[in-house]
Amino acid sequence: MLSLEYFKGLILNIGLRDIIDMIIVAIAFYKIYTLVRETRAEQLIKGIVVLLVATKMSEWLRLFTTNWILERTMTVGVIALLIVFQPELRRALEYIGRSRFFTKSFIEIKEEDISHVIEEIVEASASLSRQKIGALIVFERETRLSEIVETGNIINGSVSSGLLINIFIPNTPLHDGAVIIKDNTIRAAGCVLPLSENMSISKELGTRHRAALGVSERSDALAIVVSEETGAISIADRGKLSRYVDIQTLRQILQNMYKHHVKKKQGLIDRWRNIYEKDRS
Repeated sequence: MLSLEYFKGLILNIGLRDIIDMIIVAIAFYKIYTLVRETRAEQLIKGIVVLLVATKMSEWLRLFTTNWILERTMTVGVIALLIVFQPELRRALEYIGRSRFFTKSFIEIKEEDISHVIEEIVEASASLSRQKIGALIVFERETRLSEIVETGNIINGSVSSGLLINIFIPNTPLHDGAVIIKDNTIRAAGCVLPLSENMSISKELGTRHRAALGVSERSDALAIVVSEETGAISIADRGKLSRYVDIQTLRQILQNMYKHHVKKKQGLIDRWRNIYEKDRS
């Protein structure tokens, strides 16, 4: 049995490097938890923890046959994990790739054009909502959505309320899919999105909402959904769905999204230049 002296010696020998090591591990586990939370992987991890505890207990209780079976199961399970957790591993690697160290800003739009683009999108969303026309608009950010764009029809047109409304008019060829917007350009329409694996989604939500959540879970994209049943506007961002968003809130969310990335794009020299020009004026 482990004595009190053992734990005392263990604590006294903890150095700064050990504390940093523990903090890194804690952050890594927290990030993994946020990635798998409310997905099938969460249930699988619980099963793995039960197997680990059972293996250790069988060792302590000297249940040799049970312990042998559990240890072999865990060995084979490592290979199975790589297959079962493939979507989560992909999301984790994409998350690392989206870190500031590796990414450039997604924004290629001039700051003065942002207000115009936002108003066009807000006007289209409000019109579609009033007419109860279903719509799904996705904004590409750091994570590239080229694979999704290829499932639809390439447009590469400027963002305008008229074009967005026309795309989603019922019984037209593109109205069922998603529109992908990058900067101030509609890249494609009629795109197919991955559906969410979140098991806690309300059953009253349809395919559009599940698709919006799905793309926001697998990337950093933000999605606007207009319900064709109620006309309600929802926002999916980072795997979370905000429902019954009013027009003013929608405008504010879009302003925050665009302006946040414009700030990221500006380098230190640009910021100093802006401050200098403001002071001169």
